[in-house]
Amino acid sequence: MELTRLYKNAAIATVFGFGVMALAPTAQAEKFITIGTGGQTGVYSQVGGAICKLVNRRTKKHDIKCTHTTGGSTKNINGIRAGNLNMGVAQSDWQYHGYHGTAPKQFPKGAFKALRAVFSVHPEPFTVVARADSGIKSFDDLKGKRVNVGDPGSGQRGTMEVLMGKMGWKMSDFALASELKSSEQSAALCDNKVDAMVFTVGHPNGSIKEASTSCDSVIVKVDNAVVRKLASDNDYYAMATIPGGMYKGTPKDVTTFGVGATFVSSTATSADTVYQIVKAVFDNIKRFRKMHPAFAHLKPKHMIVNNLSAPLHEGALRYYKEKGWK
Repeated sequence: MELTRLYKNAAIATVFGFGVMALAPTAQAEKFITIGTGGQTGVYSQVGGAICKLVNRRTKKHDIKCTHTTGGSTKNINGIRAGNLNMGVAQSDWQYHGYHGTAPKQFPKGAFKALRAVFSVHPEPFTVVARADSGIKSFDDLKGKRVNVGDPGSGQRGTMEVLMGKMGWKMSDFALASELKSSEQSAALCDNKVDAMVFTVGHPNGSIKEASTSCDSVIVKVDNAVVRKLASDNDYYAMATIPGGMYKGTPKDVTTFGVGATFVSSTATSADTVYQIVKAVFDNIKRFRKMHPAFAHLKPKHMIVNNLSAPLHEGALRYYKEKGWK
């Protein structure tokens, strides 16, 4: 009897199958996206983590699941170009160079015209931290010292190389030019393996706090005629101030220059996907601001304009127009 019923049900399903399929809602497959960020002690990792948390809270609504991985500005842009990443965090200067192809060492394939801006995030001063006993008082004093110039492919390394080029310096001008990752450099400084480290990062930063509390260290100024000309000649740079008292050993404001952290994608990522990512962030901007101190003062009206040199992604623009911001 049971077997007969099964065959009968099967027959009904066969006869009406196409009709049922046409009427029943189709379950949409989940779409996985990967965001390229930076070292775990930097703010880029926090940006990616915060965005993914907000996106994944709404997975049931938009079927998008978000993950993030370490990388660095130029690595992230090249990863997006290669199709290994959907989106990434990048310094504003490397967004510019990636789109225009004006940094052949970092972007050997030339201009990446499919690169798209999504929004900007926090300001990132170029920060030099030195051992207090090193005799280093400013960027100019780094010559002849042991310096961590940054991990190849990172924004900090790229910006360091740009400034060195303008100063007429070479790596051989340092007693040691180490290439440690951002997560390794504070320990190296306090273990007396390097005299100074450079970092392009939002503040406050955990790595710099580690260096300032684990050993006697100071943040030194990056302010001379070369730096000021670099900032005035390029819209993606600006003079910046690191507030005094934020870190032990540095009670007074420190003058430097800096960039902005930006969030980028490419035309290969669909407008619908980017729209949902942008919506997840800006619909929850108050929550986003609380996810890291560097985000505390972010304002949408600035985030959709500042430090963006590539064209806006179609999906981001759609959301901004809906909100009446564009």
